[in-house]
Amino acid sequence: MPTVKGIAGPYRFYFYSFDCNEPKHVHLQRGKLVCKFWLEPVVLSKNYGFSPKELNAIREIINSNRNTFLEGWNEHCG
Repeated sequence: MPTVKGIAGPYRFYFYSFDCNEPKHVHLQRGKLVCKFWLEPVVLSKNYGFSPKELNAIREIINSNRNTFLEGWNEHCG
């Protein structure tokens, strides 16, 4: 699971190799909480435990770093 480096905050952003056949997206984790966001457009796909308020904050982080996530996806999935 490649991790996206250089994103400040308490979250770990990562990709799964077996997900490369899906539209571009990123997974993230904080402790036992996980979720998945599509990247084009930035939309929540799945959520396991994050509050709506925190999801809004996460969405802003993803929007602000969208190019970094897209580059990471392209490097990992080609």
